[in-house]
Amino acid sequence: MRAHLIAVGLIFAGSTAHAANGIDVMRGADSTVFGNCVPSLVVENKSAETIDYLQVDVVVALGSGQERTVELKSAYREGVLHPIGPGGKATLKQHLDTSTALGAPCTDVTARRVVRTICEASGGKACASSISVKP
Repeated sequence: MRAHLIAVGLIFAGSTAHAANGIDVMRGADSTVFGNCVPSLVVENKSAETIDYLQVDVVVALGSGQERTVELKSAYREGVLHPIGPGGKATLKQHLDTSTALGAPCTDVTARRVVRTICEASGGKACASSISVKP
């Protein structure tokens, strides 16, 4: 019985450690550019792998009832990568030169939800680590 409890404890401790070693993405500071809200997210790489590219698509609800999708990226998809190494932090930004502005000030944003996450590790492979996003 005692060996069984130790085994269960080790499994639980291992799963807790794995969850703590993922990729955490949290809401960053919003900014205003030419009257448009530009949201951001902050990523903390707690995993052992290097992230070459990370994109989180967030649907933003506006006070008017409209919704807009904003792509927040760690780098330009076809451009120079800005790898996020183990233990590193970075900001995911909307690239206004390749996407449409939100069209509303930050005070009009009423809700946010994640609809898609793209994560690529070294060599273009999908990230093996779990990703937690809190927009």
